[in-house]
Amino acid sequence: MCGIIGYIGKRKAVPVLLNGLHRLEYRGYDSAGIAVIEPVGNKIVIEKQVGKIKDLQEKLWDKRIDGHVGIGHSRWATHGEPSIENAHPHISQNGKFAIVHNGIIENYLELKKELEEKGYKFVSKTDTEVIAHLFEELYSGNIVETAVEVAKRLKGAYAVGVISSEEPDKLVAIKQGSPLIVGLGKDENFIASDIPAVLEYTKDFIVLDDGEIAVLTKDEVHVLDINGKPKEKKVLHVDWDVSVAEKAGYKHFMQKEIFEQPRALSDTIAGFNSNLNEELLNTLSNADRIYIIACGTSYHAGLVGKFWIEKFAKVPVEVDYASEFRYRDKVLTDKTVVFGISQSGETADTRFALLDAKKEGAKTVALVNVVGSSLSRESDHTLFTYSGPEIGVAATKTFTSQLAVLYLLALNLGKFRNIIDNRLFENLYESLLKVPSAIEEILKSDEKIKDIAYKYINAKDFLFLGRNINYPIALEGALKLKEISYIHAEGYPAGEMKHGPIALIDENLPVAVLAPIDKFYEKILSNIQEVKARKGKVISITTEGNKEIEKFSEDTIYIPKVEDVLYPFLTVIPLQLLSYHIATFLGKDVDQPRNLAKTVTVE
Repeated sequence: MCGIIGYIGKRKAVPVLLNGLHRLEYRGYDSAGIAVIEPVGNKIVIEKQVGKIKDLQEKLWDKRIDGHVGIGHSRWATHGEPSIENAHPHISQNGKFAIVHNGIIENYLELKKELEEKGYKFVSKTDTEVIAHLFEELYSGNIVETAVEVAKRLKGAYAVGVISSEEPDKLVAIKQGSPLIVGLGKDENFIASDIPAVLEYTKDFIVLDDGEIAVLTKDEVHVLDINGKPKEKKVLHVDWDVSVAEKAGYKHFMQKEIFEQPRALSDTIAGFNSNLNEELLNTLSNADRIYIIACGTSYHAGLVGKFWIEKFAKVPVEVDYASEFRYRDKVLTDKTVVFGISQSGETADTRFALLDAKKEGAKTVALVNVVGSSLSRESDHTLFTYSGPEIGVAATKTFTSQLAVLYLLALNLGKFRNIIDNRLFENLYESLLKVPSAIEEILKSDEKIKDIAYKYINAKDFLFLGRNINYPIALEGALKLKEISYIHAEGYPAGEMKHGPIALIDENLPVAVLAPIDKFYEKILSNIQEVKARKGKVISITTEGNKEIEKFSEDTIYIPKVEDVLYPFLTVIPLQLLSYHIATFLGKDVDQPRNLAKTVTVE
């Protein structure tokens, strides 16, 4: 969950570290800090602050720190509450090693007891501090050899950055389970949890694999395995522009990313065929079943994907929460395909569930947004979205891009299996090409949706209803509202309303209903009338030109007409905007909602 940044080079380290931490804010955090080796006396200076990165920046405003080697960290608490003592970086007892860490050290209590028996005093309640003291205890005069020994002692998922006043010309990183990349510059090099942290300085990266150690100087980078043996690594070049990670005039990243969806969708459609190959289609075609596993918004994309794959390709699909799939008894064979969806490609629940399934003999496919991520490297096959960096914690453009990949995959698989013919394939593909412009039309209604949102800022609860392929969008609408406005919301299949949720409906309950003109429209209209009979406040999302529904709705939001199977791309957009505006009216931090992180790298 935490963010790591490290720098060694010609620049002063502090501005680079603070800039990197700002770009990692989307990961979620409750405290932050930096450690820098000062050139005079090679003393490690540490500054930490509970709260936002700007609070740390203000604390550093009148302090002169001239070092060119340093590490920084934004912490999301797992062991120990948010506090100065628990914030990173942590320093060894002799003050010669500073550590930043993302992940969980599973055997930290065992290591802590061992170190305490040797006289080490702990000042924090974190699992990270054991790493700092372990470096001091095992230091042999060579920090690289020590890193190898430390890595062998640690159990769990972790990414570690370490600097030492004993060897001030080196920055060392260890990767096991948690994401870590190395940025390659001229006369400078970087480590970071994610590419956007250092994107303005370099576009060339090395993605570390589990069990690898990186040794950085200002001029060179060497990667070693867990036994200290050198490894050859490919350099990944990315074409993202740093401006993509800026707000570009929007008030929030989330707002910007909602409005980027036509572009992100077009790029994902254009890039899809570069991922597709006959081996993947063969694997899916011969599957006895496909399990789609994911978390949060990606799970909702998987639910929509199930409709498409079963409709167009006639392959049975089950969709499961990755966190549940991993620990339940399931039927896996060598013909089973486990399909993991994760924006970051680092989501721990999804990643470890996929790895377990692979060990049990299942074929694995990953759908990710981040090139070089763990899931993309560990799966048998990988499909990419081309959304660019998504900074806001609440997923928007990556969701619709995931839908595009799942839709195109279903069409191609159906064609490959001769379930749909070439003519139908072309018609359905051409229909998808019209979706980006349809989304642009919906975005023109932003001010109207903002006015609607203002009416409901005092609501304590919300209900979202949808049928068939739009039911997962009701779930997604409820999730968006919950995570950024903190208003309790439920998404429900509209046909199930009378089996429980109808008891909640009164004059105080807003009910957002997905009611496009499709073959389920008459059914959903009956559900709307049931809500109105109990004085619920109906917000209808329907196809343009449908004036009938206004008689039963307090508010109506119109979307363009598309093929029935494509409505999830459109019905979700008003729900994203509705949630965004309610949250901003309430003064919430929509880009970094409380208690949430963009990349959940712990179980």
